[in-house]
Amino acid sequence: ELENLSDAPFSGDEENGGSEERKTEINGNWIPATSITEAKINAKAKRRLRKNSSRDSGRGDSVSENGETLKIGVVVPTSPKGKLLDRRSRSGKGRGLPKKGGAGGKGVWGTPGQVYDVEEVDIKDPNYDDDQENCVYETVVLPLDERAFEKTLTPIIQEYFEHGDTNEVSEMLKDLNLGEMKYSVPVLAVSLALEGKASHREMTSKLISDLCGTVVSKTDVEKSFDRLLKELPELVLDSPKAPQV
Repeated sequence: ELENLSDAPFSGDEENGGSEERKTEINGNWIPATSITEAKINAKAKRRLRKNSSRDSGRGDSVSENGETLKIGVVVPTSPKGKLLDRRSRSGKGRGLPKKGGAGGKGVWGTPGQVYDVEEVDIKDPNYDDDQENCVYETVVLPLDERAFEKTLTPIIQEYFEHGDTNEVSEMLKDLNLGEMKYSVPVLAVSLALEGKASHREMTSKLISDLCGTVVSKTDVEKSFDRLLKELPELVLDSPKAPQV
């Protein structure tokens, strides 16, 4: 009796037949189990395909026959245009070296170590100038105007009050093109000394004595003191004891 009892919905003949296919009843119809399994797999694949296609629809992607997504506007690698006309490296990596060893293109110097021949001057050239070959070029320093003079010499004299070396001041003034402003050197030095200490005034006297004959002439020194006497009313505003000093 125990052998005749069974929970399976199949008959005894179906259970004993090992070679027969198992069936399941759906809506009153008996369907083989293998067909159900294939149907489930196909349905699952279709759902996944629909899900991917709806997700990529906003990005402009399309689905090929094999189920692979392809972006619109991208050349397929198998097309002849993508292979033949592509000048990039097939491996996707370049060596980073300049073309033709650095000698390619316009406005380049050429390959390293390349020696150019000396260009010969064409006498028949309409721009040829015979005097140009014998020219001697010199560095020209423009003369200082009144504003640039005060701006340039003020820090030089103030530094002199600290180190006290008249030779250094003399060398720095020789490198400048003072022009007609030479007589203004003692004027500026005395004006700064009036606002300073008594030691600064003594150093200014020594500076004018050492510069006379090298940077400025005696005529320039006389002209500078004449200007100081004329500007004495303005100097009194900053230094009340200017007339006595």
